[in-house]
Amino acid sequence: MEEELIAEIEREHITEMIRRGQRQDGRDLKEARNIEIETDIIKKAEGSARVKLGETEVVVGIKMETGDPFPDTPDKGVLITNAELNALASPTFEPGPPGEYATEIARVVDRGIRESEAVDFTKLCITEGEEVWMIFVDIHVLDHDGNLFDVSNIAAISALLTAEIPFEKYEVEPGTNTIDVKTIPVSTTFMKCGGELLLDPTHNEEMIGTTRLTTITNSENEIVGMQKGLPGTWSEQEVYEVVDTSIKKAEKTRQIIKNNIQK
Repeated sequence: MEEELIAEIEREHITEMIRRGQRQDGRDLKEARNIEIETDIIKKAEGSARVKLGETEVVVGIKMETGDPFPDTPDKGVLITNAELNALASPTFEPGPPGEYATEIARVVDRGIRESEAVDFTKLCITEGEEVWMIFVDIHVLDHDGNLFDVSNIAAISALLTAEIPFEKYEVEPGTNTIDVKTIPVSTTFMKCGGELLLDPTHNEEMIGTTRLTTITNSENEIVGMQKGLPGTWSEQEVYEVVDTSIKKAEKTRQIIKNNIQK
């Protein structure tokens, strides 16, 4: 991702607001933006979701096909997650193959699904050692106004929850039509700016932030993954504060995902 500069006077203005407990968009420091979820928007995909988190918007498509299992997991399906940062979504994105930032987003989303054991990959085995279902999770950023980690996570799990396995297309004996999703992993991201902790940072806040911490929890409120970004440091007390708030926030986000799927 190309570095974007922010005017020093704007940086000082945003920082001073944060120190007073205010944000540019009027939220409290530990208040997240509104979430809008729309599923089944891509007819040619096995599952899909478009999610808006404030002005940040992503689309996730799920494609499935049959293929060879990995040698060390002959009885389990395969998950492959990719992220595309469209140059039209932000002046900081450049055309070309996925860079370091896109790779990090894909890795955090993938880790949340795997480490939470959200998907029972043994149920995606067709013939042990020979043929399994492969799930491709493709994340496309349409508009970037910060916190691509959380919005991509919400879109990915929403798409998985609504995906249908294409048995007829691959002439495989039918089983359960949907992917067996056992838990809903939710990531919650904080940014440290001006010495304060901000939940769900905007792009401007990310540009002036010194360090970032993403916590992933499952439906049982257990921590299944964490990701630190940028070179700044976190005190032990700050990490505890982030974890406690992330668990509470994730419960609300999870309920929004469930409510949308049940429509």
